Amino acid sequence: MTPELAKEPEYRVPLSALGERLGGLRLREQAALESMRRSLSRHGQLTAIVVFAEGPQLEILDGFKRMHAARTLGWTELGAQRSEVGGADAKVRMAALHDRRGLAEIEEGWIVRSLYRDDGLSQPEIARRMGRHKSWVCRRLVLVEALDAAVQAEVRLGLLASRAAVALAQLPRGNQHAASTVAIRRGLTVRQTELLAAQILEHPDEAERAEWIASRLQTGSTGSERTPSRARRSEADWMASDIATLLRVGARLEARLLATPLGAFEPAAAQVVFDGLVALAPVLATLARTIAQVTGKERAA
Repeated sequence: MTPELAKEPEYRVPLSALGERLGGLRLREQAALESMRRSLSRHGQLTAIVVFAEGPQLEILDGFKRMHAARTLGWTELGAQRSEVGGADAKVRMAALHDRRGLAEIEEGWIVRSLYRDDGLSQPEIARRMGRHKSWVCRRLVLVEALDAAVQAEVRLGLLASRAAVALAQLPRGNQHAASTVAIRRGLTVRQTELLAAQILEHPDEAERAEWIASRLQTGSTGSERTPSRARRSEADWMASDIATLLRVGARLEARLLATPLGAFEPAAAQVVFDGLVALAPVLATLARTIAQVTGKERAA
């Protein structure tokens, strides 16, 4: 049940009453979520989230990270302030709230595209409402319209840095997802991703570009990386390293799954996560059986 809105500027609101319709317009980087979780744990909530009413539903306008961190900590409510906006004005207000702290380019693009596509505002009207030049609105719209939906889903999931996605947006759409796969698998920095995109564009023919990217997927080399010489590692070293990685990544994935339900994502992003989890489950089950076998710790039936 949605709580009755208080007239005071701040009141307590149950997390279960909060909607995340605008959550798809914001990034959810794991480092930022973890930082917020630590802050809430140590200092409590220092700043109220901002909400607005959409019919009987309370929607978050600002405070998505605080809400997800609070869920992770097992909190049931947060302090909130109500903003008397709705519809397109809520998105404009979202951008205004972050005018000084700054949104990523792709977040600005998502807001502009939503105002343009979902709310039917013209580009000049969006510029007027956001206090921006028409050329700024056009650039942000072109950025997200040109970027492959799968790449945007990877950005939303924190698999690819938003600035790296901006670099890939200059590629033909048909090459973007494959290029992002190279960047993610190799753990490329933003600068290395920019170099990757530049190298791809050196091949004017579409078939050549696809072949070049495919070769990088197979070899794991972008041509711009230098692998330093390292001492040979023993098989025990590799196993210990893999175990440490699984422990770290497994804990991080569990925290993310508990903090953010799949329904909070846009359909494309939710499908990427769902497919990944379905593929991961049998792999983990097989690994568990193998661990039990080699350690002699088989579970009793």
